[in-house]
Amino acid sequence: MPNAIEISREGRVALIRLNRPAQLNALNTQLATEMVEAVETLDADTDVGALVITGSERAFAAGADIAEMAGKSAEQMIEENVFAIWDRFAASRLPKIAAVNGYALGGGCELMMMCDFAIAGEGAKFGQPEIKIGVIAGMGGTQRMTKQIGRALSMDLHLTGRMMAADEALRAGLVARVVPDAEVVATAMAAAAQIASYSRPAARLAREAVMKAEELSLREGILYERALFHRLFGSRDQREGMAAFIEKRQPDFHGDR
Repeated sequence: MPNAIEISREGRVALIRLNRPAQLNALNTQLATEMVEAVETLDADTDVGALVITGSERAFAAGADIAEMAGKSAEQMIEENVFAIWDRFAASRLPKIAAVNGYALGGGCELMMMCDFAIAGEGAKFGQPEIKIGVIAGMGGTQRMTKQIGRALSMDLHLTGRMMAADEALRAGLVARVVPDAEVVATAMAAAAQIASYSRPAARLAREAVMKAEELSLREGILYERALFHRLFGSRDQREGMAAFIEKRQPDFHGDR
């Protein structure tokens, strides 16, 4: 049974709560392994349409577990390929929402950016403070943050190690919404339930197309999007969705391709 995370279900939405409160949900190997295995299982479950990741009131995740890494040599870090396991989390096709209260720093901010979007509490704090302990981000922070908020602001955060408040994170595009702290998880769950109510193939391909926009030229991206759009006309959900629109009723999606 998982120990570093807690998993619950509400309809077609799964909720994963980081569960290392004494360490402010610092991301260690056990948590990473449990998280990746859980997400891959949920990704394969056709009854799950969306996922919410959250932490505690004090911290979404305050970073990677420094105590676990501090004594390792460069050779050990390379041999163990530390943090590579998180690539499997990012590769999951399941729509993922980060519900952020408190600190999302270092690895916690990187985990948030691996999700499709984030809903943050008014008191949330974000940053990549690795420079303060003599290293840099290692879970994709320099790359994802730069793509999300631009080079200048990303440089500011990575080189100064300062924290960004929720209102600045919203203006910068690091998070999608800011709500009162007490409403973060409920808001994220409601958004996830809305996503999960739609066609599962359509939701997966929508996020895939948006992700590709960061890699492709505009022309290449348009052609990629169009190919996915055409592909969905082979699904029963497309036929049901368009028939329901014409007939002015709610669609009954089945999630088949």
